[in-house]
Amino acid sequence: MNLEQARFNMIEQQVRPWQVLDQTVLDIMRRVPRDRFVPDSQKRLAYADIEIPLAHGENMMHPRVEGRMLQELAIEVDDSVLEIGTGSGYVTACLAHLAKEVYSIDIHQDFIDDAHQKLLESHIDNVTLDTQNALTELDTSLRYDAIAVTGSVPEYTTYFENMLKPGGRLFLVVGVEPAMHAMLITRTHNNEFNRISLFETVLKPLQGVDKKDTFVF
Repeated sequence: MNLEQARFNMIEQQVRPWQVLDQTVLDIMRRVPRDRFVPDSQKRLAYADIEIPLAHGENMMHPRVEGRMLQELAIEVDDSVLEIGTGSGYVTACLAHLAKEVYSIDIHQDFIDDAHQKLLESHIDNVTLDTQNALTELDTSLRYDAIAVTGSVPEYTTYFENMLKPGGRLFLVVGVEPAMHAMLITRTHNNEFNRISLFETVLKPLQGVDKKDTFVF
């Protein structure tokens, strides 16, 4: 398989048609070799228009959703970014190329270990990885310029938006399958937020919040 051609096709046939027009984001997705971050058994599907399965019943997002998320977060070179759900480490690597620093957490230790090794091999050194449950162990006193949540929640919560700096942006998928939608939340002032719905999608829920009646912080 010609991986360079497959990566080009992913950008031009999947990501760009999904209204991802930010050239910096497109360049980053073209630069970061997605095939290095997928499981070995899935390398031939690294650039396919699918959610690639990971361990623990988790998936990588569709490339087009990854692209839209990166674009909507509008990350600047001096930004501090929080990623909820390290997963394969691919989005983590993209965020690292865009931001000054990335703090990425995942509930699965093996995901953190694998991502650490892949980021080292990619010479990425501005990422801090940690094994944490985002809903019970995260230090909510810290503030970030951007927060990327790579799992869905069944209904909207202010839990994540309260960790934004003024001007900070949050990407969050809200709803229960099949009715989910991606949202962009911007903290316009200390206690004011602008919340907009971006597009419909389906994303696996964050662990522990797979039912509305159990969604409690």
